[in-house]
Amino acid sequence: MKHLLEIAKIVTKKKVKKIEIFDDYSLKQKNSKFNDFYELLMNGSLTSDQEAAQLLYDSRPTDDKYRQLKSRFKKRLLNTLFFLDVNQSSTANYNRAYYACHRDWTLVKILRSHKANQTGAQLARSVLSVALKFSFADVVVNAARILREQAAMDSNENLFNEYNELCVTYQSIVAVEIESEEHYQRIFMHRNRPLHELEPLLTDIAAHCERLVELDQQHLSPILFYNRCLAQAFYYEAIHDYAKVLKVCQEAEKHIELRPHLYRTDQMATLAKHKLLAYLHLQQFEEGLAESEHLTECYERHEIWLCLMESRLLLALHGEQYEVAHETFEAVYQNKRFKQMDEDESAKWNAFEAYLCFLRWFTTEQSVPRPKRYKQFRVKRFLEEPIIFPKQQRVFTVFLVVAQVLFLLEQKRWGEAFERIERLRDYSNRLLRQEEHLRLMQFIRLLQQLAKAHFDFDQIGVYQKYLDKLEDYPVHYRGGINDLEILPYPKLWNIVLSMSQQHANT
Repeated sequence: MKHLLEIAKIVTKKKVKKIEIFDDYSLKQKNSKFNDFYELLMNGSLTSDQEAAQLLYDSRPTDDKYRQLKSRFKKRLLNTLFFLDVNQSSTANYNRAYYACHRDWTLVKILRSHKANQTGAQLARSVLSVALKFSFADVVVNAARILREQAAMDSNENLFNEYNELCVTYQSIVAVEIESEEHYQRIFMHRNRPLHELEPLLTDIAAHCERLVELDQQHLSPILFYNRCLAQAFYYEAIHDYAKVLKVCQEAEKHIELRPHLYRTDQMATLAKHKLLAYLHLQQFEEGLAESEHLTECYERHEIWLCLMESRLLLALHGEQYEVAHETFEAVYQNKRFKQMDEDESAKWNAFEAYLCFLRWFTTEQSVPRPKRYKQFRVKRFLEEPIIFPKQQRVFTVFLVVAQVLFLLEQKRWGEAFERIERLRDYSNRLLRQEEHLRLMQFIRLLQQLAKAHFDFDQIGVYQKYLDKLEDYPVHYRGGINDLEILPYPKLWNIVLSMSQQHANT
């Protein structure tokens, strides 16, 4: 009861008249600029202050009304963070505990700043208990320091020594975690570099990985564990050792099976993406598809879901499981996240659609019902409309012109196919770079040789060296658009040859 009285006194003296947050009740109120602002943000209608000020007040961002609204709106959003519902089923125990510890730690500091030391100490003991269970080393140190100070104030030497020992032990763990974070971050900053830029850094990255392994062996810490696993997965991908990527991911899963309380949704989801890409590069398509079905269900509510569905789609396409590919695309198309993609993702999935439609046209009878999405795809319009992408997405221009070639060959429109291949030659010279698009350029060279032979393979000139390069430089896809290969180019070449054979026969 004394703790309740202590808290009540603080609240009575310092309470605000109204807590401004966004909850279900407040968001149902009509004629509220706050709610209008919130809805515009959440439905993606706003990208700048200019748009917000124009829509809300028909004014400029410098207008006092808009500036005041934006300031109060931000405070209301920040206040709402203290009342997030972390008990939802989609939130893992580790994430709930992490949020609760830091929220309660803030309360401890507030209580102590208002001289409610005993109540603050009681809450600190609760925080410490949870932090010890989940190995939040920094939180353990903070809580133990407060409790050590309280034990000194109470002249309790036994408790003082107990909390001091925790401080000393976990301070050393925090120091190791900080070093581990540094090594991982030095690797992570290179995640988007193309392979030719990454190669000179591989020796340093390997050294960082070795140190992360040493640090992980010193303490049972989720931070040390995840940093080591993620760094190794990145490094093994960079050196094309996908068997070891798969091994790291499987070791991580076994580790978490034994310690489920250390499960972190975000980190394990990232490892899941590495795992599916490893199956893709190892050409273990059946195993990869089985695993992708489990992982896409497991992370259905997580933002990584779209990446996992992409990996599943590529596994199906590269493994010639075309019905699975169609089903995967349809599942993504029906999901609300399809309309919320950024420009790169949207362009990527539109390219997937074009190739999937071609496969549906090419591999199935016309009497077979087409999925809902494909009924909206008009081949005639696709072949006639110009394909224009900004410079940073120039590879999609090439992808879609290749898709046009496929449709034209399927329709026996040989002259138009020849014209598109000439256009691809121009794109290859102007838009593509050898170090980033080597495989795509070899495929275009093959198309050129076939076009020169008027699509008669018996009359084709030099072509084997381009196939050999595709063999020497296998697929290496890490999620970047320049490395994407919707259908493996050797398989795509065989499809082209099968269609060109019809021309040779006539």
